Parts: sequence; structure tokens; C-alpha cells
Amino acid sequence: MIKKVYMYKKFERFWHWAQAFLIFFLALTGFEVHGSYSLFGFEEAVVMHMYAGFTLIVLIAFAIFWHFTTGEWRQYIPTTQKLSEQISYYLKGIFRNEKHPVEKTIEMKLNPLQKITYFGFKIVVIPVMISTGVIYYYVAHGTLQLQSVKFIALLHTFGSYILIVFAIIHVYMTTTGVTIASHLKAMITGYDEVEVDDE
Repeated sequence: MIKKVYMYKKFERFWHWAQAFLIFFLALTGFEVHGSYSLFGFEEAVVMHMYAGFTLIVLIAFAIFWHFTTGEWRQYIPTTQKLSEQISYYLKGIFRNEKHPVEKTIEMKLNPLQKITYFGFKIVVIPVMISTGVIYYYVAHGTLQLQSVKFIALLHTFGSYILIVFAIIHVYMTTTGVTIASHLKAMITGYDEVEVDDE
């Protein structure tokens, strides 16, 4: 049975879309800074990249506060329970129209694979991107002295590729709901369509 559930609160949706926009914009300006193409012009791209980066830091600070004051941080605690079933579902079951191995609820919005992925995203990838970006910024402005920023720049660039891969997979995963657009609609309206047992 399919049921509509108010799954995502207003701030949650705002944070999701604002973070998505900032990450895509940072990728756009960042690769221009690297000389991959010319769109805004190097100097303009540097300035916009800097402002977008600091805006993302502010957004993340608000998101951390929101997660801890609402208890939503518990959603991201990794678990191996039903992890193998979840992997098997994405590899085979989803193409056979099998039932999702983990029921989605307000208390458990993420499946085991999502929990591990998002935990790594929030605890490793984003902190690495922010710290390397901030270090690079202060070195460039002469307030921090380093013999070389090559390793910092490489780490920051590597992190950006990880984010791009994550974004591509994330967009694909939005099509795996009850309908092809149900997950996307949920992040706009807050209401998600979930499968529940008939009982």
C-alpha cells in the first residue's frame, strides 16, 4: 500500500536545495579557476568561489544546529543491519520490482547504504573540502604561510570529483522511488510516497 507521509520539514528542504545549488556553483567556479574553461573570467570566478564557499560554511553551521536541536542527527548513524539486502536490492531487486528491504519512516528516512554514504559525506568529504578551501584562501591572502599548497590544492580538487560523483549518483537515486518523480516531489512539497504494510 502506498501512503503519503510528511517526511521533510521546511528547513530540511531549504537546506537541501541551498546546499545543492552552492555545491554545483562551487564546482562551476572552481573548475574555471583551474582553467578547465572560461565563463565568468578567472578573477570573477575566484571571488564568486570564495563567497559561495563561505556561504556554504554558514549554511552548514545552521544545518548542524538544526540537526542537533531537532535530534535529526540520529538519522545518519551508520548501521550494517540489512546492509547486504539493501545492496542486493539496488543491484538486482530494483530491476525485478521487488519490495524495498527497508521501510522508510519519519524516524528512519535513510536506508543502511544511505546512512553510511551520508555519514562519510558529512564527516569526511565536506570537512576536507571546507578545511582545504579555507587553508587555500588564507594562504592566498598572505595570512597563513606554507611552503607549498600543492597537496592542499590536489586534495581540494580530488574532493570536488568525489562531490560530482556523489551528485550524479544522488540524482539517479531520486528516480528510484515509488514513481520516477516521487523523491523529487518530496523534496519540494515535504510529502513522500512510501510503501507500508497493508496491516
